[in-house]
Amino acid sequence: MVIILTFLGAILFFLSVMFTRQRVWRVILVTITGLIFVGSTTLMTLNYSHHFGMKKVTTTMTRRIYPVNSQMPLALYQPVGTNGEDDVYIYKTSPRQTKPQHTQANEYTHSQLKWKNVANPQIVTTTTRWRYKSDFYRFLYAWSRMDGTLVKRTNTLEYPRTYVLLTTKQAKQLQAKAKSANGQQAQAAARQQGQAYVTGRVQAAMAKNPHITAAQIQAVSQQAEQEFQAKMVRAMLK
Repeated sequence: MVIILTFLGAILFFLSVMFTRQRVWRVILVTITGLIFVGSTTLMTLNYSHHFGMKKVTTTMTRRIYPVNSQMPLALYQPVGTNGEDDVYIYKTSPRQTKPQHTQANEYTHSQLKWKNVANPQIVTTTTRWRYKSDFYRFLYAWSRMDGTLVKRTNTLEYPRTYVLLTTKQAKQLQAKAKSANGQQAQAAARQQGQAYVTGRVQAAMAKNPHITAAQIQAVSQQAEQEFQAKMVRAMLK
């Protein structure tokens, strides 16, 4: 609406100056149309420069994420810059997702990784945007495209402590070693060792708690498997 008032005020101001014959009416119309033009221009400028009529609204969304390689507990990132504040983290939002996605890389976004005592990785996104204070301001500034303007965004990727943090370069090196003859032999031997490792951990948990539930056994088994896989990854990267 304020955009329409600005153009309408400018046109009416021009028409008042050029085509109003009587002096009194010219003064009145020029004053009114001038105030409309100046007032609407001021309101529009304040909205763009100081977000007049708007407020900051913060929302938080938590989503389950999955490693790019479903067989290994890896947290991947692409280093950007030198201080690590602009690093881009790579993940999937579905196990069947073919093309991984990554955190945003722009001046409004900060991404960070935290190790947590959780069973599965997740991403917590906190976003702050400008929103209109009321329907009146939303109507007044219709078509201004200011509603929803991003102020800042924080991505916090929470990974289990059993995961291994790798750069994309290290992940490629790991993949190359895994495909080599020595790597395949090592993986074949490790699978047997891994089964024994997981079985040992489950038996120890059952001995400690005879009333352990099936869900708890599954959690212990998953954690033990991730721990062993992480040891494998570190050993292959040496």
